[in-house]
Amino acid sequence: MSIQRAKEVIQREAKAIGKLSNRVDEGFERAVELIMRCRGRVIVTGMGKSGIVAQKLASTLASTGTAAFFLHAAEGAHGDLGLVQKDDVVVMISKSGDTEELLRLLPLFRRLGVPIISLSGSPDSLLASKSDITLDCSVESEACSNDFVPTTSTTAAMVMGDALTIAILERRGFGPQDLAYFHPGGSIGRRLLLTVEDLMLKGDDVPTVGEDTPMMETILVLTANRGVTTVVDGEGALSGIFVYGDLGRLLERRKDIFDLKVRDVMITDPKTIGEGKLAAEALRLMEKHGITCLVVVDGEGRPIGIIHLHDILRSGVF
Repeated sequence: MSIQRAKEVIQREAKAIGKLSNRVDEGFERAVELIMRCRGRVIVTGMGKSGIVAQKLASTLASTGTAAFFLHAAEGAHGDLGLVQKDDVVVMISKSGDTEELLRLLPLFRRLGVPIISLSGSPDSLLASKSDITLDCSVESEACSNDFVPTTSTTAAMVMGDALTIAILERRGFGPQDLAYFHPGGSIGRRLLLTVEDLMLKGDDVPTVGEDTPMMETILVLTANRGVTTVVDGEGALSGIFVYGDLGRLLERRKDIFDLKVRDVMITDPKTIGEGKLAAEALRLMEKHGITCLVVVDGEGRPIGIIHLHDILRSGVF
């Protein structure tokens, strides 16, 4: 019984969100433009469950490059309104659009001359009529059988806020490096800041042989260097790579291999990466090509490092 009810709730909320996309109109575009032009902060406010949604929206905006903070609607009328300045933009969230604490703030915001964007489940409400822009977050019903517990409505408001945030960050050209700036701590920060240079083997730890190196000597280098070696030409530029897997496949084809040079059996088009690239990009390339290491090259094509899959995984951020 509980499992079936859970499925019904999820399906009902998913259906409501699907319909929400049909209500995104030119008002949404104007809201994005208004926030993009804002010279102050985005003040997000609400009460009850809508207040929690407002806190989430303010937090997400702030973490993606838009200066924003949450203003508790009730506290706003008791002194916290002093946080709001004339260059700010206010976002008010309410299902009914008739929340007393929010309506009490409207004339105060108007006196300051700040523009108001409302996310409302009632586009014909007083709040909507007094807002400069209203984003319609209405739903047919809540997920509970009595249609009174804020569930579907808060989900709709949160999704609309997410849509607003993503539209703004993309307009700003906000990318992974920007996100890393605002998330320097925790696994997100490490993942977005960690570069190939941070994890690669470098200097004398980079195994290297010349193209004319005999197989016996090459195998000894493989054994001492985690089963991989770079191969360079006479100018020191990367010309190939040789790994244990290649050695195994070679032995399947022929038993006598010691009359060969490494240039006869090396991979001549090894996958490479620059030292300034993110470790996440190195991992993506390894997964794409089904390999466990990449050669790190400089601007002239010389090998300056090797980054191994298990070193990336050992970093603990993937």
